[in-house]
Formats: sequence, structure tokens, C-alpha cells
Amino acid sequence: MRRIATLTLAATLLVSGAAVAAEDQKRPAETMGFVEWIVLQDTGLRLKARLDTGAKTSSLHAVNVEPFTRGDEEWVSFQIPLEDHKDQEEGNDRKDSGKEDDSVVEGVVLEFERPIERTVLIKRKGADSQRRYVVRMEFCIGGSVHETQFSLTDRGRFTYPALLGRRFMRDDNILVDSSDSFLAQKECEHNTLEDIATLAK
Repeated sequence: MRRIATLTLAATLLVSGAAVAAEDQKRPAETMGFVEWIVLQDTGLRLKARLDTGAKTSSLHAVNVEPFTRGDEEWVSFQIPLEDHKDQEEGNDRKDSGKEDDSVVEGVVLEFERPIERTVLIKRKGADSQRRYVVRMEFCIGGSVHETQFSLTDRGRFTYPALLGRRFMRDDNILVDSSDSFLAQKECEHNTLEDIATLAK
């Protein structure tokens, strides 16, 4: 199986002075649709995300989620298979008059490692409760870079591989128009699945 090299992000230490400055420079309010494109900063992978005011913590599609210890810290490794996102390629991103070789992404996975921020226990109707690991991820939405906490879970059966919750909206001053989608005024640069897969060769 071809794999993109493990992408490791070291934990960032924030000093109190920087935190105060961040408060003073709070983002102006921005209205977005209930569905928007996001781009993971590490890879340029573009995903559709649902902005859900009913969820507090954001969620990201991930498989093979495994905790491990690095030094004195608890970390987690996880994978994002590219072939789970073939339906994310639309419009101008399709090459050769709208056709792209989907076989290129088969067997290619993105591998990540992140420090564990915390764990959450999710109660599910008609099923056992599920404990999920939560990590911090940087992503671009509406032309600007944001960082928030994502719980990691297999969202393969859901329409949207990412969900953005109230914590992100509160921290980054985001308003949601529940009647429309893709309202972001600016776009984020991203790679096509074929481009990402080529990097794995």
C-alpha cells in the first residue's frame, strides 16, 4: 500500500501574553453556509464540512485511530484514506474535461500523528457509547486559516467527512445561515486527490 509520509505536528506552547493579544484581535463576525469547503493544512486535502450548531466539538473522518505514548505525552495516530473522498472532487478540480483517474487514489492513505487534547464519550441512540480522541487540527475555510479541536471517528457512512461545531463558531466568531450553503466569500488553495496521490509515489 502506498502511503504518504507520516505527518507529525509538535504541540505548540502558548504564552499568556499571546493569548491576551489574540483576544484583543478577535476575528470580525463572518456568515457562512451550513455546508462549506475546508482544506486540511498539512496536505491540501479539500473536504465538505457541515457547520452544525447542535454539536459542540467538531468531528473529522478518520480510521485506524490508535493511541500511543511519546515521551511523557499521550498521542494518537490515525489515517484518512483518499478513496473515501473521491466524491469530494467537483467542478474545476476534475481534469481532462471532468474526468479523473479514480484508480490513482486507491490504496493511498494520509497518516497523521497528533497529541491527544482530551477524550469525549459520545452517547449513540440504539448503540453503545463511543469514546473518541480529540486533537487539534489546522484547516482553511473561507480563505483564512483556523485551528480547532476535532474528535476522530469513522464518518464513512455520513454525507460530510467533517463537521464543525459550536466551539469553532464561538472561538472564531462564525455565524451560520441554515438556509443556504457555500456562502464563504473567499476560497482556499488545495490539491486535487490525484495531486496528493502522486506525491505518494
